[in-house]
Amino acid sequence: MPESRTLIVLGATGDLFSRLLLPGLAGLLALDDAPVAELELIGAGSSEHSDEEWRARVAEGLADAPSAVRDRVLGATRYIRTDATDGDALRALVEQASHPAVLYFALPPAITLRAVEALAAVALPEGARLAMEKPFGADREGAERLNALLAELVPADRVFRVDHFLGMSTVANLIGLRFANRILEAVWNRESIARIEIVFDETLALEGRAGYYDAAGALVDMIQSHLLLVHALVAMEPPASLDADDLHAALLEALRATRVAGGDAVAASRRARYTAGRIDGEQVPDYTAEEGVDLDNATETLAEVLLEVRTPRLEGVPVLLRSGKAIGAPASSIRLELEPPRDRPRGLTGHEGPAAISIALTPERLSLELDINGSGDPTDLDRVALEADFSPGRLDAYGEVLAGLLGDDPTFSVAAEIAEECWRIVEPVLAAWRADEVPLDDYPAGSNGPSDWAPMGAA
Repeated sequence: MPESRTLIVLGATGDLFSRLLLPGLAGLLALDDAPVAELELIGAGSSEHSDEEWRARVAEGLADAPSAVRDRVLGATRYIRTDATDGDALRALVEQASHPAVLYFALPPAITLRAVEALAAVALPEGARLAMEKPFGADREGAERLNALLAELVPADRVFRVDHFLGMSTVANLIGLRFANRILEAVWNRESIARIEIVFDETLALEGRAGYYDAAGALVDMIQSHLLLVHALVAMEPPASLDADDLHAALLEALRATRVAGGDAVAASRRARYTAGRIDGEQVPDYTAEEGVDLDNATETLAEVLLEVRTPRLEGVPVLLRSGKAIGAPASSIRLELEPPRDRPRGLTGHEGPAAISIALTPERLSLELDINGSGDPTDLDRVALEADFSPGRLDAYGEVLAGLLGDDPTFSVAAEIAEECWRIVEPVLAAWRADEVPLDDYPAGSNGPSDWAPMGAA
């Protein structure tokens, strides 16, 4: 039976709460089989808000929710001004919970660490859960320290490290796509795959997020967390089941087998930053002219890292992870470039380039490229794509995150060791960039990156 919960959001005055958490919560509570009976929502932040102001903010975030859901949340929500780094303040906050407490840290990484340190002085009630957004720590050492602190507060299965990419229905469906379809599983190996690309390029520029982004950059913001988890789903061996322990073990094994290609972070990574340009007819300023940007950070807005996977399945297959902001042609996809047939009969003409299996993450779509006889001359091949849309999930990504958190299902949370392995993989790249061993190139906003970048890892 579903239990009642008190969801306490630390940093509730930030963009994450209103833009992502509230709509996700609305979708979850609208389900007939929602995994929570009664929900009390407590917002906590450092600024002052009256009850009226707080409810107006919550109502705005629930504008698209069914009226019954909106009324249900508004009837059981309040705001408490709190210093998240003060143990006494956190103790008083937790004591306000009417049901078992779920503390959601919607805070920057440095503040999250200080808040977790402060919780050491708080006797958390039985059943309390902790949830926090990526990045988990600022480096591998920081992640290990954070995990050690969390282990002293609550059992491991009560810690939810949130990466909403694991809540995307397409990413979750990737497991079924790979392991429930013999035709795909048969070619998901080094004999058939020449190269893998996992890309998340967006037209969105900085958009006022310098406070977080300028200290992180594309490598930490996207590749170190989101894309490495997608990579693990692509590279892993079949888990024994979809139980959390089995799935996490398979993901961890894949990450442990992954390293920067050739062990050479200089040769296997690139970085760049956008300059002024136009996107969809709108002028975008130079990144360095954006408010809050510190030039000493040398922050990249486009990052590429080439990886290798030392497993019998994918040994020798280059894997490119790429993410960029202010890119003219947005892309969010997994692309498996296939090896050409070994014996192509003489006389066949037409497409000779590699075919591919492509999985678009937004919108959700599978594409399998084939060469077939074209019209007219049957020896002249045409490239066609067999396409299928994924069925949308019942919930958006944050709805799935909250379903696991409130329903006590850690399947799509990030295990402690997985978070540490993701940092381990990118550590050499971060070190090379900080030592200025890899140039910081530039590209006009609205382009697809530096004009002289050739595809990494391509034959």
